[in-house]
Amino acid sequence: MAEPRELLLPQPRKLRLVAGETRLESHCRIVCSAEAHEAAEGLQRALRSVGLESSLGGSATGPKRARLRLAIDRSEPLGPQGYRLSLEDDGVDLVAADAAGLFYGGVTLAQWLRLAGRRDDRGWSAPRIEVSDAPDFAARGFLLDVSRNRVPRLDTLFELVELLASFKINQLQLYTEHTFAYRGHEPVWRDASPLTERDVRELDAFCRKRFVELVPNQNSFGHFHRWLSHEPYRELAECPEGIEHPFGRRREPFSLCPTDPRSLELLEDLYEQLLPHFSSRQLNVGLDETFDLGAGRSAAACAERGKQEVYLEFLRRVHAIVHSWGHRMQFWGDIILERADLIRKLPTDVVALDWGYEADHPFDDEASAFAEAGLEFYVCPGTSSWNSLGGRTDNAFGNLASAASAGRKHGASGYLITDWGDNGHLQPLPISYPPIVAGAALSWNGGLASTPEALPIRDLLAAHVPELGEPALVSAVMTLGSAHLETGVQLKNSTVLFQLLLHADETLEHERYERLDRTGLERAREALASIDLPKAGPRLVIRELAWVASTLDLACRLGAARLEQGRDQPAGALPAEDRKSLSAAAQQLIDELPELWLARSRPGGHEDSRGDLERVRDALTG
Repeated sequence: MAEPRELLLPQPRKLRLVAGETRLESHCRIVCSAEAHEAAEGLQRALRSVGLESSLGGSATGPKRARLRLAIDRSEPLGPQGYRLSLEDDGVDLVAADAAGLFYGGVTLAQWLRLAGRRDDRGWSAPRIEVSDAPDFAARGFLLDVSRNRVPRLDTLFELVELLASFKINQLQLYTEHTFAYRGHEPVWRDASPLTERDVRELDAFCRKRFVELVPNQNSFGHFHRWLSHEPYRELAECPEGIEHPFGRRREPFSLCPTDPRSLELLEDLYEQLLPHFSSRQLNVGLDETFDLGAGRSAAACAERGKQEVYLEFLRRVHAIVHSWGHRMQFWGDIILERADLIRKLPTDVVALDWGYEADHPFDDEASAFAEAGLEFYVCPGTSSWNSLGGRTDNAFGNLASAASAGRKHGASGYLITDWGDNGHLQPLPISYPPIVAGAALSWNGGLASTPEALPIRDLLAAHVPELGEPALVSAVMTLGSAHLETGVQLKNSTVLFQLLLHADETLEHERYERLDRTGLERAREALASIDLPKAGPRLVIRELAWVASTLDLACRLGAARLEQGRDQPAGALPAEDRKSLSAAAQQLIDELPELWLARSRPGGHEDSRGDLERVRDALTG
């Protein structure tokens, strides 16, 4: 187990141990000015989590001097969100330049009590420390995909925000294509269990109390297939007849047509309905992966002016709408990076989101391009949980560290951890906990990115993620994230085990399976078999991890049997006994999925995700 000072999450930039101890009674008094009350209430919640009750008010001097003294000092040299925390003989002094800094100092205090303190019937005693701390990235965000079938329940989102805030993450985005209940557009979201206006208002208020900005998000160019596959929206598409794309199994329209004025009219309507329910003054409009731009109705304009110029013009028009609402526009930077010379033509107040999800993604080059143009930008790595079921933990850690290093070097204002749900969002939330924890550590203290392997990730998970608060569960989630490596096959943006399930209805002649052999699959099965989970009982996380392990084991068994039969043979050509055994295992996983899904997520989209497993069963029985 690492030392308590190494287990603070995120690790402070400066911490000094001082001789002696500080004593806090079971009920202590907090003194602060009125402008610090919100931060003090956050501190009260944090202290309550370790069994300390507190009250606000009174004087900081006199015979009953307050044990917790909070102060906002706008001349504080640590700057926004920074704080100084001192555990003294007579109590705790916490000073910051703003309320957010006080809140983060309170988070550190509560963690220190839990990690290094001793509790008795009357309160806590803890070693004295002096901390001077401030974040490397002003915005430290988490983006959760709520548009690839899985829309979380509101209580799930509340629990997630509580966890993120305890890691000093201060921004949340819910990636939205069609999962907000827009009035007048019911056919688009009717079966998706979307977030409602009331949901957003409640979540926004919950976030504000925890110094988390809930940033509205609505993709507004590509990734519009959930709209354009319906009438009358199809006529707004770049390619109304549809295209093949990586986010669906059938041809369908994908992007809005940028030269059709009605595309902007639709976006105006969506923003008018969405934005009033958020207190944030930002909006992420997406605009990424416009695969079909220039392939349909805008072909002539793209041929005349160039695809990137047409893209830039549409971006400017979207920006004008966002600006008219008094909001600042965020957008994904992948398309504009295709012509880096155009970055200087962007509106000067936009925030570019530089995304990439492999450990070797060229964040340094891309961040340099945005920085040289004088544009504000975030670096946006990912959890690598999607297209994997169990995660790609090693890749995620490398990706997160590379983004932190490049962002710190080139002056990124933000660091946004992205958690996607490609191909059904079958992975449960706990699969993403290890990279979320690592990203939280790196987004506050970017200096740790030079040696990411030194992060005591297992101890951090056990110490700070209540659902994984025992070694067996930490070991399980880490093994699930690395089991795919035993196959000897590493793919971009996925794992070979996930691909065996996703494409169970195809032969194994695709190049993704070229290096796959039975020995590697047996090694992966052995790794999965080594997982020793506590008896499930009613505990959701145990049942989720067991389900993931069983699903990956099915992938191993299916792959080995099919390799034995021949790469050119379909799954239906396997011997009858193999097909019976494998299809029974698939059916059991299908039967278990609804209860696990509904424990954290709304029902909409569940049937589509279940269909991915039903295709495995049907490939064996059809």
